[in-house]
Formats: sequence, C-alpha cells, structure tokens
Amino acid sequence: MLPPRLVRRLVLAPMVIVLALGLIVLSPLLLLLALLSGLAGLLRAGRMRNLRLVSFVVVWLTAEIVALVLLFGLWIVSGFGGRLHTEPYQSRHYAVVRWFLDALYRGAERTYGLRVEIEEPELTGDELAARLTRPVVVLSRHAGPGDSFLLVHQLLSVYGRRPRVVMKAALQFDPSLDVLGNRLPNVFVQHRQAGESIFTDQIERLARGLGQDGALVIFPEGANWTPSRWRRAIRRLEHAGRRDLADRAREMPNVLPPRPGGTLAATAACPGADVIFVAHAGLDTIASIGDVWRRFPVDQVIRARWWRVPFDQVPREADHEAQVQWLFGWWERIDSWITENRPGGAAVPAVAAVPEKGATEVAGELSGSSPPWARANTSTRHQASAAGSDARAGRVRPTRTRGQEPEGHWGACTANAPRPSCGSWLRWSCAGPRPSPRTAQWWPGAPAGSCGWRGR
Repeated sequence: MLPPRLVRRLVLAPMVIVLALGLIVLSPLLLLLALLSGLAGLLRAGRMRNLRLVSFVVVWLTAEIVALVLLFGLWIVSGFGGRLHTEPYQSRHYAVVRWFLDALYRGAERTYGLRVEIEEPELTGDELAARLTRPVVVLSRHAGPGDSFLLVHQLLSVYGRRPRVVMKAALQFDPSLDVLGNRLPNVFVQHRQAGESIFTDQIERLARGLGQDGALVIFPEGANWTPSRWRRAIRRLEHAGRRDLADRAREMPNVLPPRPGGTLAATAACPGADVIFVAHAGLDTIASIGDVWRRFPVDQVIRARWWRVPFDQVPREADHEAQVQWLFGWWERIDSWITENRPGGAAVPAVAAVPEKGATEVAGELSGSSPPWARANTSTRHQASAAGSDARAGRVRPTRTRGQEPEGHWGACTANAPRPSCGSWLRWSCAGPRPSPRTAQWWPGAPAGSCGWRGR
C-alpha cells in the first residue's frame, strides 16, 4: 500500500537519502568485493555481473541524491511551492528529468554496455513539420525493466518533447520520481484500479493540455509482458464475450492485448495529435526480479522502431468497435516486428496454450480469482481426503470441466504448462519437481502433469 504523500516526503525521502549516502560511502569496499567474487568465478566467466550491478547502483543513487537536492532547491526558490506550476518552473523540472535520465542512460552505457538503435520514419519535409508543430500520443508496448525510462529519455533528449506519462502508482516509492511525477502533468494508476474506465478523465485532461512539443505516453497493455499476464489477458477477453479479440491475442505471443479505454480517450481529447506506435526488443526476456540479475543484457543492442499515424488518418470519427479493431491491428504489427527483430535470434517466448472456452481448464492457467469449486470452507482444505489418498496411491480421479469440479477431485495440467504455474495456489498438489512448500503440496504418486485440490 502506498503511504500518504506527507509520509513519503518527510519519512521515505530522507530515509532513502541516508541509505544512499551510506552505500555510496561503502561503495569502494563493495566494488572491491564484487570484483574479487567475479574473478573467483562465482558468476559466469567474462560477465562480472556483480561488479556491473554495484557500479550501476552507485550511479543511480548518486543521481537520486542530486535530483532530490535540486528539487528541494526549486521548491524553496518558487516561494515554498507557490509557483511550481508556472511555465518557468515546469521547464526547470523537465530539465531535471532530462538530466536524471541522461545520467542513468550514461551509467547503463558504461556498466552494461547498453546501446539503443532506433528505426524511425524517413525525415521528409512532412515528417519534419510534424515533429516541430504537432503534439503526439505515444502508444508503446511494455516489456522488460527500464523500457519506460528509455522511451521518456528519447522523447526528452533526442526529440525535444515534454512527455506526460500514464504510469503505475508504485513508482512513487522512488522519492525523485515521486516528486517529479507529481509536480509535472502525469497520471499515476493504482494497480487494482487499472480498468478500462478508471482514470479516463485524467488521461483526457492530460491530452487536452498538450502543446506543440507535448507527448502523452500510454502503455495500453497496462503492465509488463509475462506469460501469466498474457494468459490472463486472453481469459479476460473471453469472459467479456470478445472471443474474436481473444483469438487475435493468441496469435500475438510477444505482447499483451491492448486495453483501448485510455488510448481512445486520449486520441479523442486531442484531435490535432498524431499517434506514435512504438515497438522494442531486447529487454522482453526479463520477466522477474531474478531475471534482472541472471539475464539482464550485457553489451547488447536494444532495438526499437516507431511509426507515425498523422492526425487526419486516426479513425477518431469511426465507431468504438472500428477503433478497437484499428488498435489491435497495430498491435499485431508490433508483435510481428518484435518476432523479426529479437537480438541474437532469440526465440518467441514459450507460453502455455490457453484452452478454448468451455474446454477442461488447467490448474496452472486459472485466472486470478479462484474457481467456484475452490471457494469452500478453509478448514476443510487442511483435512486429509479421499482424493489425497488416491493421489498417494497413484490413482487420479477423472478430470471435470471447471465450475463442475467438486472438492477432492483432480484436474489435469496440459503437457506444456509451466511447472511453477501448477502450484500457483495454496494446497494445489502437483506431480513433478517439488514446488515451494508455501504454495503447494506434492504427491509423488500422481502422474506427470496432474494437479489437484486437497479437500474432503
């Protein structure tokens, strides 16, 4: 839960500064230890991931402290916040954002060898005029850590735009992002409220205020791509009765299906804005905190491409369904580009097949809410059961369609379902490698690929 703003300013920000200063003071020792561990072969040869990580963290913390000091100074000279929303101080805050992101980008270049290559439209007279005179609504896929920072950095430092960003509220745990994000025109979205109709009015307000150098940045997918989110998004479409869109989403394994609410609200609120679609590849194989450590790209090129749709070619006057189909069509184009431009020939992400509606569903691919037959009295779920006895004896009860499954019976996992997803819920029992004891129970006698609920 996000603390109130006053708590974040008076408690969290000073605490982060103190911790950052302490780590910076200890950084020579930390860097030495990281170097020695790398030389000792504790990590993969030639990568020195611990040394790179410590170096980048030092860069980040230094930039964090400097940015907070600058922001505190701007608050004082603005009359203790009285003139923060005037044009001169808005420009100064954008300058702080530019400096902060430039510092992080240069740090990533030096520590991880980060390089970004962007394919953009040919710079014709019309394209140059559009860049100089028209606002843009930027729609980007969302995958991998830092893609939003790279996008905003390019808009500020390369294209001279003033970005307004729709971003997750959790980013306010970072003090500098918290202060900058709230002093500049942005929208923070609570995860539990990230539905289609929530925050539409704030997004419309941001779009209506775009100037010639303005850019409204939206991630229509709503979250970073992961296999589980991809499956849940398809089920969401099916449950909403949009089987046609669910079928199209199945054919886009690199991206989540876009949520059109905020996008269509933004394009309608600023009829003179062009729409920019952004695809990128290189960070999308990182789907967890562990992946940041194990698989963050070193000396790798991050490739990106963007397309411009001129304001008079955006189907603003079309009905809602036609606009949704237009958005999905562009997302299919983004998905195809990603498949063709993965660095080093990386394969398309392996994701478990999503069963058709009405078919037998797998335990590991259920949506976030528990099925009806799993919402029984909690006490009965701790009891030894006939089903548990059958499982230990190697006998598996028949699979039944979800929604008709009584407690104590077993459901089957598909052959290609990821093993961790079979143990996604407490007391689901799976064959195969033992999952975390906190998330599932394991029955050695059950056939491979079977999962079940231990009930009465």
